[in-house]
Amino acid sequence: MKKSNIVFMVMSVFVFILLSACDNQGNETSGEAESADDLRIGMSFQEMDNPYFISMQESFEDAAASIGAETIIADAQHDVTKQVNDISDMVQQDIDILLINPADSDGVESAVMQAEEAGVITVAIDAQAEGPIDSFVGSKNYDAGYLAGEKMAEDLGGTGSVAILDGIPVVPILQRVEGFEDAISENSDIEIVDIQNGEQERSKALNVTENILQANPDLDAIFSVNDGGAMGSLGAIESSGRDVALYSVDGHPEAIEAITSGDIFKATVAQFPRDQIRVGMGMALAKYWGAEVVPEEVPIDVELLTPENAEGFSW
Repeated sequence: MKKSNIVFMVMSVFVFILLSACDNQGNETSGEAESADDLRIGMSFQEMDNPYFISMQESFEDAAASIGAETIIADAQHDVTKQVNDISDMVQQDIDILLINPADSDGVESAVMQAEEAGVITVAIDAQAEGPIDSFVGSKNYDAGYLAGEKMAEDLGGTGSVAILDGIPVVPILQRVEGFEDAISENSDIEIVDIQNGEQERSKALNVTENILQANPDLDAIFSVNDGGAMGSLGAIESSGRDVALYSVDGHPEAIEAITSGDIFKATVAQFPRDQIRVGMGMALAKYWGAEVVPEEVPIDVELLTPENAEGFSW
């Protein structure tokens, strides 16, 4: 399985930091004695009703437990106002580290600023956050969109009409669409005939895909910005009886099953959410335990999954 070299490098540093911290818990860091037991870490998710984010939560809890840190977890439910309020509550509870998975990259800026003013180390996970964050760890989302578009173009033989099922306005989604469009633009006989927002939700995406199919009788393929939306599209395509291929991003268990057992869902580009959490935690702890500089951004590789290699994949 393809993994980013930087993940190995960062995790090696992370282990070194943990061992050093365990050997020197009585030493002073940032002017006062610190130990792992003193840590209180908050994690704010854009949503948690999704296996992708559940795997992140599991990884977060495992990493925090391994160093004896206390955790506070909040689910924004795709509501940026709720997320800002959740983070404000965490700051009031004296968290030391905040891992934030933004519901809206711009909308969380005030919460990030509040955390910074309180001296909280903040690392954005999966989606970039505006404001004074210490690091950002996320997938190579442009590459994800590009790989999906490249595979679609290959399967279509360089000709056809395709549509995009868009999502919420966060940087990763914008990058996926950009990558996809760039890959398709290299094929002059493929036209993007429709772009509609499925909001990355199955029921919404199903309705939106029905509209796309009705408006485009000659459609050959759809690119969804995530697998959750793609599963809604799959239902609409199956109901229509149309020969429309489907491509997406994530590596969701249901998408893997659809790819390996059917002929509509052709490929998804898998992310590695557990690695994002582990590396993000490493960045935050490095800063907390005295590192003056950590990488501003740590990109995590993605992997194209097709019927040939999707079997057995899991987050």
